[in-house]
Amino acid sequence: MQKTFELLNSKGVSYQFHDYKKAGLNEDTIRAWFKRAPWEKFINKQGLTWKKLSPEIQASLVNEDAAVKLMLSNTSMIRRPIIDVDNTLIFGLDEAAILQHC
Repeated sequence: MQKTFELLNSKGVSYQFHDYKKAGLNEDTIRAWFKRAPWEKFINKQGLTWKKLSPEIQASLVNEDAAVKLMLSNTSMIRRPIIDVDNTLIFGLDEAAILQHC
């Protein structure tokens, strides 16, 4: 997250940060995201949180409903950052995409 903040600040981009790990997230927001991008893009399968899940829980992640349930119960599973700009969602620190849209 720090690198994303530094990039945005260095380009003078105004932004609003929502820390869903601390402030939480609701189902309506997640479902709205899923209308704009596939649910698989939101799950961070590279992180420790995913790796600590049991194989049964990992295997249960097969559709949007399962993704919503997992994301609400464990916000650390959600890829960061998700940047919402110009009706586009940018996942992770994709500097080229961020600069193109910001």
